[in-house]
Amino acid sequence: MTQRGFTLIEILIAMAIFTMIGLASTALLTTVIDSDEASSEKFAELQQLQRFMLTLERDVLQAVDRPVRVEGEENKTVFRGGELDDSDADGMAFVRGGWHNPKLMLPRSTLQGVAYRLKDNNIERLSTVYVDNVLGYEPKVRVVLSDVKDFQLEFNTGEEEGRNNSWHDSFTGERLPDGIRVTIVTENGNEYIRVFAIGGVVSNG
Repeated sequence: MTQRGFTLIEILIAMAIFTMIGLASTALLTTVIDSDEASSEKFAELQQLQRFMLTLERDVLQAVDRPVRVEGEENKTVFRGGELDDSDADGMAFVRGGWHNPKLMLPRSTLQGVAYRLKDNNIERLSTVYVDNVLGYEPKVRVVLSDVKDFQLEFNTGEEEGRNNSWHDSFTGERLPDGIRVTIVTENGNEYIRVFAIGGVVSNG
């Protein structure tokens, strides 16, 4: 039986095949890693968004028809929403109840002034210890959602026929709106929409 070794051409072909297999394996591994990183980023984004929505939901569910005195002056407005001077996009401000005060031991009521705004790609929640404006007290500012490109609010007043269609870009009034539609666009281009009713959540999007 005659034995012979591999020719140079056969060796080169074999090396080329193994090289292509190695490159394909590397590309596949890179794709898997990139996909896993993208999934992790998406999951983290959804977690942060869920926490924000829960915070907003608690505030909206407990919104009350309570005007805020401005520098001691009477004021009948109980809700402001739309383009606000101190927000990079939309914002809103109102008073909520249900702020826990065990046995009224703390020197404040169970009411709390709250506001939401977009500032430097962060949605901030502003809250006050006292509902009426008190000199020397600045609102507490907390970032509730980061990496936000746009923050849009619409308000349902229920004034026109077809209540679900009576949405407005802004609302300032002596009563609360019937519903609030929140649209958030994140820095990576994802868009989230959620609709709240004063007194309950209507839908998700």
